[in-house]
Amino acid sequence: MGYLHEGHLRLVDRARELAERVVVSIFVNPLQFGPAEDLNRYPRDLPRDRQLALAREVDCLFVPDATAMYPGEPLARVIPGPVADTLEGAARPGHFTGVLTVVAKLFHIVEPDVAVFGRKDFQQAMLVKRLVQDLDFPLTIDVAPTVRELDGLALSSRNTYLNSDERRSALALSRALRTLEQTWRGGEADPARLQRAGLEAMRVPDVVPEYCALVDEDVQPVSRVTARTVVVVAARVGKTRLLDNVVLGEGIGTDPRVTP
Repeated sequence: MGYLHEGHLRLVDRARELAERVVVSIFVNPLQFGPAEDLNRYPRDLPRDRQLALAREVDCLFVPDATAMYPGEPLARVIPGPVADTLEGAARPGHFTGVLTVVAKLFHIVEPDVAVFGRKDFQQAMLVKRLVQDLDFPLTIDVAPTVRELDGLALSSRNTYLNSDERRSALALSRALRTLEQTWRGGEADPARLQRAGLEAMRVPDVVPEYCALVDEDVQPVSRVTARTVVVVAARVGKTRLLDNVVLGEGIGTDPRVTP
């Protein structure tokens, strides 16, 4: 949705590895925002985005406006199944209908052979993979690792909302994930205990935890935690909602640019 950062640009790099030409769409999709959400103040800087995309040798920058994507109120929408009603879907009713509808439109318009999504929005990436599978889109979905700052904070356009104190507090998300990774490696495999530990680790000043869930690759709750279990967390830092996750067995890494 624009306001590009290094995480987005790593998706461009990955696409360059997989395809001869790279198309980047920038569109702040109104269909995925709820009435009380931040559509009007969502960060935008198209001239800067163009410069960053050009520097990464993007072949085509597709920047439609809302009237081009939605000439009228959409009659047909992509309404996902029950898995989209959990986690982010529970926190933001209707969000994934908006996401999958615009993604389906973009796939039809661009007709890519491969589309690259980031893993930070884990539930979204998994739902897009199911969209392609269930509706027989002729393309491959590639999910790229989360890109982080040196201190572990996952890159997000919404990080720009954070003041300096909130920015420090936001590290509670990645610290909680690292703590759960270490606890699991120490032998704890009970999801309820790990969930409680994750929520407790995020309880710091300015942070209100929303969820800590342990799920499989299909975003289904697990009865016992193993390698490849995904820990997904969300919290409100000040007025800003942030997401993060870790695949147990991989860790969140210490590299300032990208996780393992």
